[in-house]
Amino acid sequence: MIELNDEEKLQEARARCIESWAQNMNLYGITPSIGRLYGLLYFNEEPMTLDKMKEELGMSKTSMSTSVRQLQELKMVEKVWKKGIRKDLYESLDDWYQTFSYLFSVKWRKAAQLNISVIKKSLVELEELIENPNTSPTIKKTAIIDKEKMQYALEYYDWLNRFVDCIESKEIFNLIPKQTDTP
Repeated sequence: MIELNDEEKLQEARARCIESWAQNMNLYGITPSIGRLYGLLYFNEEPMTLDKMKEELGMSKTSMSTSVRQLQELKMVEKVWKKGIRKDLYESLDDWYQTFSYLFSVKWRKAAQLNISVIKKSLVELEELIENPNTSPTIKKTAIIDKEKMQYALEYYDWLNRFVDCIESKEIFNLIPKQTDTP
């Protein structure tokens, strides 16, 4: 068995975490390659240029630029300025609590609003079926059951929106405190 030196052990430990995080970032709609880029920036002690990121990850400069822009939009990476350096520099934003709050809120709020809109439209149609004297008793009975199920779904989406509000307002951290304030 080949013994790894200290630098190799460090790099292997980092690579293992980066790969695991990259694979799990799909929960937030982030591709593994973008997840690896975030991991690279997270472990790098200094801000990096697109050229350096490209060199480290073997991605094209265009792909790297697109990935960095996506991470900026997700509030996971920011552009920084350093005296004497003309190229754009980027570094990770390391507040994972804030990153989760933002990503979770955006995704779930959007999904909830879409579902609420669809349910409300469907409820109008069901109500028309229920109130129409020409609707068959079987269809009317099914429409009443479906209406109850959709009203239950609306109650759930109301709860989900209040949960998202709790995350966005940071009230969630009063209920479930952070372990630490620094990464």
